[in-house]
Amino acid sequence: MKQEYDLTKLKSRPNPYAKRLKKQVTLRIRPDVIDYFKDMAEEKGIPYQSLINLYLQDCMASHRKLAMKWAAG
Repeated sequence: MKQEYDLTKLKSRPNPYAKRLKKQVTLRIRPDVIDYFKDMAEEKGIPYQSLINLYLQDCMASHRKLAMKWAAG
């Protein structure tokens, strides 16, 4: 392998996977929910944000809907 490469002649090109990359968003999540996912992520040995993403992907793949019942007022 060469000790030094001349990178000045390389042409840049768009990343073909850029549309598949994750998008950064801001969410307001209660601290106890974050702690729950951090604890579970530590058990599994993965970052908690990745675990949350995997959980949301599973919800999306299984078309899971949130069941909410509001108290009669």
